[in-house]
Amino acid sequence: MHSVVIIGASHAATEAIATLRKLGWTDKIILIGDEPHLPYHRPPLSKAFLKGDLSADKLLIRPESFYQKHDVELHLGRRAVEIDRPANRVVLDNGEQLDYQYLILATGTRARKLPVDGADSERIHYLRTLQDVEVIQAKLTEGTKMLIVGAGYIGLEVAASALQLGCQVTVLEAMERVLARVTSETVSEFYQQVHRNAGVDLRLNASVTGFTHQPDNSQAELGDGSKLEFDIALVGIGVVANTELAAGASLVCDNGIVVNEHAQTNDPHIYAVGDCSYHHNPFYNRHLRLESVPNAVEQAKTAASSICGQAIVYDQLPWFWSDQYDLKLQTAGLFDGFDQVVVRGDQATRKFSVFYLQDGHVIAVDAINSPADFMLGKKLILSRATPDTDDLSNQEVPLKSLLV
Repeated sequence: MHSVVIIGASHAATEAIATLRKLGWTDKIILIGDEPHLPYHRPPLSKAFLKGDLSADKLLIRPESFYQKHDVELHLGRRAVEIDRPANRVVLDNGEQLDYQYLILATGTRARKLPVDGADSERIHYLRTLQDVEVIQAKLTEGTKMLIVGAGYIGLEVAASALQLGCQVTVLEAMERVLARVTSETVSEFYQQVHRNAGVDLRLNASVTGFTHQPDNSQAELGDGSKLEFDIALVGIGVVANTELAAGASLVCDNGIVVNEHAQTNDPHIYAVGDCSYHHNPFYNRHLRLESVPNAVEQAKTAASSICGQAIVYDQLPWFWSDQYDLKLQTAGLFDGFDQVVVRGDQATRKFSVFYLQDGHVIAVDAINSPADFMLGKKLILSRATPDTDDLSNQEVPLKSLLV
């Protein structure tokens, strides 16, 4: 009974394990993962791994020896199907029952499906797991006509990777610009130009109403009545939080599994961390569900600390990144609600930053190939700085001098 059970083999899981042992948890730790693999890095799946620049063994977050050293009982390739809260027990898909004193839910998300006719074909793919990518990878050869539905991070990262593999790439985005949910028009327009210059056929305000399939190829039927031929399609239209297990146990869910400042659900013995959790962010003073590795890692530390009787408050600033071609986009903060945009640097050099202000305060930054601006931008946000915008845009003025 004196065990911590973690559901979801992920970044959050490995961090929780390390933190639990570091803080003195000596009882059993059990890890349940529905894939047959040890926890692995997901961000490279759409980039280095897809291109063949990174092997599967290099994806592992921690080697097998880590789990042996930390005395972790592994249940890989198994799915948790029920949480029996009165009995403090998890039921697996093979009928096995595992008792817990504390439970950490790191169930993550799944790809949102495109609800149109013909979308169930083996030529229509989603990218979420290692196995997903291995199937896609085998089909990306020189001259392959690849269709990508959705111009978010995943769609654009795969577009860049597929193009570099010699594919003919078309990207359809239903909104009027790429990355519309995560950045401003300034950054969207820059990436639109980058992809088009690289050879991507990028179509905005373009929706898919259905697919038809022939033995040798397929066609996408678009909202304007036109048709587009392709060999393989990837759908990247967002994700859905995996909350069904939690909801089935009467845990409060709302755009994710609702947790307090200690990553704790409405059951004091159950925590939720990472992409599946819906938590209050004190900096923005609202609830968020974040899909990012840093969030998963820090929430896992928070949950493990609380379990070990050393409660800390989760109050991290959100940050993200995306690699496309030779560009690294690093984002700190959330740009929602900005009323002023300040560009620092020359976009033509492919090295610049975009700062977002609200009532004079820096609330977010997008740094393209500018890691120093990203790091100092985080500090400007956290210090609630109100820099002079002329100084902020002037590269001759050190960002460090703008910190309050």
